[in-house]
Amino acid sequence: MVVPVELKDARDVPGYSLKETAYYFGLPASTVRLWARGQAYPTQRYGRRQAEPLFSLAQQRPPLLSFWNLVEVYVLATIRRVHEVPMPRLRAAIDFLTEHPKFRLDRPLLQQELLTDGIDLFVENLQDLIVVSRGGQSAVREQIRGALRRIEHDPKGLAIRLFPWRRDHTERRTVEIDPGRAFGRMVIAGTGIPIQIISERFHSGDSIDALATDYRLDRDQVEEAIRWDWRAAA
Repeated sequence: MVVPVELKDARDVPGYSLKETAYYFGLPASTVRLWARGQAYPTQRYGRRQAEPLFSLAQQRPPLLSFWNLVEVYVLATIRRVHEVPMPRLRAAIDFLTEHPKFRLDRPLLQQELLTDGIDLFVENLQDLIVVSRGGQSAVREQIRGALRRIEHDPKGLAIRLFPWRRDHTERRTVEIDPGRAFGRMVIAGTGIPIQIISERFHSGDSIDALATDYRLDRDQVEEAIRWDWRAAA
């Protein structure tokens, strides 16, 4: 009798290093490591305590993230841009969505329900950290919700494709990360062409016109790939 083997969802397979993840989202590698691994810290009363990770890492040793982990980092990076929210408060807000009887989300940062009432409750749990000069709760909700709309979901509501942004969540979807394209590397949107290949060839001396011809791209696609790669590596 042949026992069927249950295949792991490709979106949950480890394949991204901490450094690569930081590169994609313009974050310090130390920040990604903190979110993914947690961190020990000293206290006067209780000695050393442990800040728990903000999501479940796909692989611990060596530490590798899955596509779903990448989406979780993307959502956290969006919140970080709104305000430097301390890790314990982020952890408490995430726990709230996993425990609230209306949601009980296993992984709230990558599930579609976060786009609806979930984000309102999430922001309310962060409200004393949202400064008035940044527009208050409504502005924070809209920025986070706008960023979440750049995540595409499958019929079950789980993330399947991501269109990152840098300057503003309303900018064009010029790059994407999709486990079904180029082994999940960041590519020019709608193609399987990794931005890193375009950037490397450009910095090795190939012209924008030559790259556009070789890969059958428009000039603006090539230019955006080069700009994005430069920003990510900065």
